[in-house]
Amino acid sequence: MAHPSQLGFQDAASPVMEELLHFHDHALMAVFLISMLVLYIISTLMTTKLSNINTIDAQEIEMVWTVMPAIILIVIALPSLRILYLMDEINTPDMTMKTIGHQWYWSYEYPDFPNLGFDSYMTSTKDLESGHFRLLEVDNRMTAPIGTAMRILITAEDVLHSWAIPALGLKSDAIPGRLSQASFLITHPGVYYGQCSEICGANHSFMPIVIEALPVWEFLKWTTSAQNS
Repeated sequence: MAHPSQLGFQDAASPVMEELLHFHDHALMAVFLISMLVLYIISTLMTTKLSNINTIDAQEIEMVWTVMPAIILIVIALPSLRILYLMDEINTPDMTMKTIGHQWYWSYEYPDFPNLGFDSYMTSTKDLESGHFRLLEVDNRMTAPIGTAMRILITAEDVLHSWAIPALGLKSDAIPGRLSQASFLITHPGVYYGQCSEICGANHSFMPIVIEALPVWEFLKWTTSAQNS
């Protein structure tokens, strides 16, 4: 969960998000070095009296500033492509879940468990309990086991929505008539918050997403109680 005055990303809770954080630092370092080099050259040209403005032949420097940007782009592009393939790769999942976007709430289904499904509405301010976050808490949290390869199917019933959990590195559009899929693996227990990141109407900002990650044995206990209720 993000906290006030936070400048960086949320702590990663999945291997994909860890890779995204590493790539962010990698790309930011390249941008920082380029910015410092450009700033140094500009300040040098503005302050030195030894600049020759009549130079018309500089093959070496032209070769350098043509080849170096190409090398920098390759250094940035290769890790980016690797992460894209990792995010898109869905092998045999251990469990499948389904989420459906509505105006303005989410529905969750667990196809691997009979008769297990529920709606998830935002908790109103007057019903919040101590320690809960305003505009982010829901009445029924989506529950998932940790250390389990999961596939989630995402769609919408009415208009475009977007299912996004920053700590897991997940963001997928929910489109009516289309079934999208994404995969994730939660590495440690916790409660992870997200929101619909598509402008889907007047109550767009009131579609929170909450995932409660539990150990496998606690998750199985929860599924039994949820099916019996």
